[in-house]
Amino acid sequence: MQSIKAPNDEPPEFVSVFLAGGISNCPDWQNEVTTALDEFPVTIFNPRRGVFPDELTAEEEQIRWEFEGLRSANLIAFWFPKETLNPITLFEFGAAMERSSPIIVGIDPKYARKVDLEIQIKLRRPDIHIVCSLAEFVQAIKKSFGFL
Repeated sequence: MQSIKAPNDEPPEFVSVFLAGGISNCPDWQNEVTTALDEFPVTIFNPRRGVFPDELTAEEEQIRWEFEGLRSANLIAFWFPKETLNPITLFEFGAAMERSSPIIVGIDPKYARKVDLEIQIKLRRPDIHIVCSLAEFVQAIKKSFGFL
């Protein structure tokens, strides 16, 4: 497994997945997913930094890194945690849906906009199966790459 964290820019060694979803005011779900995929030949693009710098340029650097990663990964795995509405994730999700990108969607059962997402997915991409736990989310990523 290869893990590429923002803002690092290195080429992926394996098939790649971008972990899209809540960062601010959310638990570190990305670490759980990365740990669960540790033994597999996969490159993980992880936008969660250890420490986010106070520099003004850091915001643009982060957004550009995510923009590129969302377009270059083989798979985008969206996780919507219950702790926040994830407005940027919703924006990125809408863009990925319009590009017909390969997507996995996980929604915490207590996420405030769960029903809205389910309806939008049913209307635009009825082929997407929604999972409701991180364990199912990891299984869906493994299945997508043929690791199961």
